Amino acid sequence: MAFKFEELAIWHRALDLSVEINTLISTFPSFELYNLANQMRRAADSVVLNIAEGSTGQSSPEFKRFLGYSLRSGIEVVACLFIARKKKYISDLEFQKFYSAYESLCKMITKMRQALM
Repeated sequence: MAFKFEELAIWHRALDLSVEINTLISTFPSFELYNLANQMRRAADSVVLNIAEGSTGQSSPEFKRFLGYSLRSGIEVVACLFIARKKKYISDLEFQKFYSAYESLCKMITKMRQALM
């Protein structure tokens, strides 16, 4: 049995990015394991989880609310990217790659939210 979220391109994109973020933060200093790395991991996972939770068995207004949570979590990942770059944990190239990816994902989420109006 397939769940509704499995059919959503934004869910698959968010899932892929979550895995990529997990790989990225594995290079952070060990003292960041329970700080910035954990925050970034939880925010990336939250994007995926809120899309899934909101899509299944929910009304359109409820799904829209969960997409709002996903959007804010995506923006939180971007803020974490700025911190990681400032602390020199990631290169400018890595920053730009993930910044662009989350910018694109957030636009996709926003468009889906607008379509639910």
